[in-house]
Amino acid sequence: MSGSDGSRDSRQVPEAHAPGGQASVAAAPAMSRVNGNYRAPAWLPGGHAQTIYPIFIPRARVSYRRERFDTPDGDFVDFDWLEVPGATARTPLVILFHGLESSSSAHYALALMQHLAAIGWRGVVPHFRGCSGEPNRRPRAYHSGDYTEVDWMLSRIRAQAPEAPLAAVGVSLGGSALINWLGREENRAHALLRAAAAVSTPLDLTAAGMAIDQGFNRIYARYFLQTLKPKALAMAARFPGTLDAQAIRRVDSMYRFDATVTAPLHGFTGTDDYWSRASSRPWLKAVAVPTLVLNARNDPFIPAASLPDRAQVSAAVTLEQPEAGGHAGFLAMPFPGRFGWLPQRVTAFFSAAGLAA
Repeated sequence: MSGSDGSRDSRQVPEAHAPGGQASVAAAPAMSRVNGNYRAPAWLPGGHAQTIYPIFIPRARVSYRRERFDTPDGDFVDFDWLEVPGATARTPLVILFHGLESSSSAHYALALMQHLAAIGWRGVVPHFRGCSGEPNRRPRAYHSGDYTEVDWMLSRIRAQAPEAPLAAVGVSLGGSALINWLGREENRAHALLRAAAAVSTPLDLTAAGMAIDQGFNRIYARYFLQTLKPKALAMAARFPGTLDAQAIRRVDSMYRFDATVTAPLHGFTGTDDYWSRASSRPWLKAVAVPTLVLNARNDPFIPAASLPDRAQVSAAVTLEQPEAGGHAGFLAMPFPGRFGWLPQRVTAFFSAAGLAA
């Protein structure tokens, strides 16, 4: 297994792997479904509109309780907890792993937490390092294959809620890190989680990484780099010799950012090595926990051709690939749009998998 930086793993990526435990396979709902039932509003056509427009919709109001935990390597991670009146030690708890440069204030996070509160479930959003509003103590960030960080976060949550049934959702990068963990740690995952979901996950990092740096998609790359580069420059200043500040200033694509920052920080030899070893798609065969993998086929920077089919996943995985939805969008009627469809789909899957049983 790898160390805390997630850079080395002695196991081989599985070509075919029987998931551990048949109980999880029997519990997974709708195994054969691929297309899913999401339909985009007629007034919101196309993947770009379905990705960008939801950012401007008024967001749900959610009150969090923040708790900070020290990590084994001398850093810290902030957890934002949703407190639900009347909850008990056995109330279901849903963990959300956010996407690149996101946080507990993302529209999808707030919508999910609001829905959890409405149905009486608890929730928590652990922040990847550098994403909770305060610079971290160590020269480390986060990445799409950061399954050791996911493992540590889940261990902390289990310690805080030892009796609660747990389920986990990962969105975009968070989904990639979660699937990496589910596949690499299938026995441990089966013991910790009742169910999981990965939404708008770039399962093939090479395909997604190339797509985001091309054509109109470069607007998304520029959006992410607006915060990624200043954070990297601040880290270079605080930890001399760790990163090349001049090279960071020249970064103009996600490929170059991963080569200049992500790879050296986390033990990869370069972007191609990172994208290859951190991709979660090869691990879908090893997943033993009932897991929903939801990807819109019009996601601007996750090419539909890179999505798996049923033969490429374990029996515990439910694939849903609706034609529309954009990237972490899935907006619903009525105008000007509602965020209810995605939280309802995810919690319905968790209920069918026995989370509240």
